[in-house]
Amino acid sequence: MPLLLAVVALLVAGLAGAPPARPATAWVRVADGVAYRWKDLPSPRGTARAHLLSVDLDRAGVSLGLLYPGAVAARSALSSLADGAAAVGGVNGDFFHLTETQHPGVPATGAPVGPAVADGRALKAAVPRAQRYGPALPPGANARQVWGVGTDGTARLGELALDGAVSSAAGEWPLGGLNQYALAEGSVGLFTSDWGSASRARAVCGSDARRDAPCVSDAYEVTVRAGRVVSAASAPGGGTIPDGTLVLVGREKGADRLRELAVGERVRVRYGLVAAGGAAPFRFAVGGFPVLRGGAPVPGLDGTVAAVRTAAGIGESGRRVWLLALDGSPGFRDGLTLAELAGVLAGLGASEAVNLDGGGSSTLVARDAGASAVRVLNHPSGGAQRAVPNGVGVFAGG
Repeated sequence: MPLLLAVVALLVAGLAGAPPARPATAWVRVADGVAYRWKDLPSPRGTARAHLLSVDLDRAGVSLGLLYPGAVAARSALSSLADGAAAVGGVNGDFFHLTETQHPGVPATGAPVGPAVADGRALKAAVPRAQRYGPALPPGANARQVWGVGTDGTARLGELALDGAVSSAAGEWPLGGLNQYALAEGSVGLFTSDWGSASRARAVCGSDARRDAPCVSDAYEVTVRAGRVVSAASAPGGGTIPDGTLVLVGREKGADRLRELAVGERVRVRYGLVAAGGAAPFRFAVGGFPVLRGGAPVPGLDGTVAAVRTAAGIGESGRRVWLLALDGSPGFRDGLTLAELAGVLAGLGASEAVNLDGGGSSTLVARDAGASAVRVLNHPSGGAQRAVPNGVGVFAGG
């Protein structure tokens, strides 16, 4: 091929999203046990491009962890989250409360939908199913489902339920939420310093059946410090919650419960996330719903709607993880259906897989060999990185 034509071909490939000098079949080393490649996925509806990280959890020093900006209700670009944590790569994580058009005057929190665990610490629990964001769940799925790595070092899918209670002289009642932008009807939710400074007003909006149901006026908030009630308010507040301070927000019957607590009264609050089936606790976990189980697509996956997507696949008895983000460049097909996504992950060798947040959030980053910072390797569909509340970080060599 004449030199000029070759240069033009490389430029066109670059504009379409291709790293032009890198064969699609080659895995490129990021760090020991971590590799990157891109893979074109042709179909009658056009070609999609998947950007992939392969992570070998059997390799010494290689691990996965939750990336987040230090608060549940906060957002940052994935590259900043990765560099701030010294990760060598990663992808975006859970769906989240991006906008709030259904309740005028109530600000969006930016908080994720599902449970989150960082370094073995429970950060948040799942919002009610009707209040989640993201595509419709497949049959049998719920907002409590996660994927991550257990304390045994094995990656797996799972489900995390909130286990907590508030106790006072009047008795004990269960907690219905932990650092969530939405609470179940009649419940009491707990907000800790992990929540951040975002308003808690959204927590009492919507219902168990409709995300757009009105905010309730029957709400109450109690602040607890050093095991005693220090203040109360007739509506959820906002602002940073200091370490050692707990804020309880109740709606309907939950508000009635909190009104029984007097300033100065002793209160005990306990909480945690419990893995279903008595499985080992998660060291890190992020919300996402299954698309692949036992090497087969989950029944009922949508095979019609294509979208730019992010996903994580697990293979080799939980010791191998593939992180995937589709390219959002206009040069490629506008994503994959959930059924197609499951097939791609199975083709990589995954036996289990989850769908993560997609669209403008889909981002995959990694370091070039010898670099001290990551770069974005796909093209986010919005033309630039979207600030996200969390992601999955890949760590190596330490």
